[in-house]
Amino acid sequence: MQTRRDALKRSFAVASLLMGAGMLPELAHAFEKSAFEAKNLADVFKALGLPMPNESKEVALTAPDIAENGAVVPMTVQTSLPGAKKLLLLVEKNPSPLIAQFVIHPAVDANFQTRAKMGESCDVFAVAVMADGKTLFAKKEVKVTLGGCGG
Repeated sequence: MQTRRDALKRSFAVASLLMGAGMLPELAHAFEKSAFEAKNLADVFKALGLPMPNESKEVALTAPDIAENGAVVPMTVQTSLPGAKKLLLLVEKNPSPLIAQFVIHPAVDANFQTRAKMGESCDVFAVAVMADGKTLFAKKEVKVTLGGCGG
């Protein structure tokens, strides 16, 4: 009969092996506070040390055309580009436009879902940051009927 202690030891051993082999996502990197506190898109890219992005059909953004409640707007960002190392989600007219930053591990499909607050109707951007430093984006206008951000 397997005891709880044995199960924990085995789980820890498996997790250690996977982490050592690079099979588990990396732990959170240093928090880029200035990027999340930036007040406009240009300042977000400046804080992250990135160039302004170019539009690309290889980056996808799924969001509703009309969000009835701006407090919980579902969004999906994805890319199939080889060499993508991060995906960013930005809401242009929010008080803090950078909503999320996803670090892409090579063993993980670059497809992320989240919910975001939107204070008003505006463009939403999905940005892929490539290993060579290039940035590519997809954009979608989302109309908000009931605001979620008090600002």
